[in-house]
Amino acid sequence: MNTKEYISSGIIESYILGHASPEEAGILECVMKNNAEVKTAFEEAQKTLESLATAQAVTPPSDLKSKIWNKIQQEQTVEEVPPILSADITEAKDQTEISTDRQNIQGNTHWKTYAIAASVLFLVSVAGNLFWMNTQSDNQKEMSLLVADQQAKNREMQKMNQKLDMFSNPDIQMVMLKGVEKHTDAKAMVFWDKKTKEVYLNAEKLPKAPTGMQYQLWAIEDGKPVSAGMYTEDKDSRIALASISKAQAFAITLEKEGGSTVPTMENMFVMGGI
Repeated sequence: MNTKEYISSGIIESYILGHASPEEAGILECVMKNNAEVKTAFEEAQKTLESLATAQAVTPPSDLKSKIWNKIQQEQTVEEVPPILSADITEAKDQTEISTDRQNIQGNTHWKTYAIAASVLFLVSVAGNLFWMNTQSDNQKEMSLLVADQQAKNREMQKMNQKLDMFSNPDIQMVMLKGVEKHTDAKAMVFWDKKTKEVYLNAEKLPKAPTGMQYQLWAIEDGKPVSAGMYTEDKDSRIALASISKAQAFAITLEKEGGSTVPTMENMFVMGGI
């Protein structure tokens, strides 16, 4: 895998979002130390995701702070309870006890106020944290979807570029395979490199193979079918299926997973001559 393929693989975004495995994270960190292009791509991806998170951040209601302090001020209003004293207590003792009672009431009032304020602030803190966590979770999910979508687009663009390279390569011979009998709508394209003898296959127009089945490419050499490799979607147009020195035609059949030594003729989907 070259540098561009590594960057477009999505590992950088997975690392930033915390989805990368320890092994993948270790490899990326090592690569960034030795590859300036990967490091630059990492910094750009980090800025992009941070900008997205900032743009989608949700601001708490503007009146939340004023509501909290209004609640605290309301709780500070405590009715004073006048002390009940016996008539035969002296005036001096009366005044002393009144003063003491008032201090106790004020002290209790202050402690009650502090306790209420602390409780309100604690609840606000918890609510704020929950609000923030929910917002971050939503943002992270949306960023993950955007990253997955971008990765899919990158893969499609990579496929398209590879096909364009093949179309413009003078050493590549293109062989159109058309549907036969029951599969008239099926199509496929063989890219045969006459210089290296490698055969590539684009089979996106074939129906998806059923579970346990797999498409097999055949080259017709001197009237005999020779296996030209098993097709999988990850190989489409980018990984050579086989090396074929000569052929007069190509065909594709649907076989049991793993392939067959001879083609199942009733399961032939497409064929094309050179």
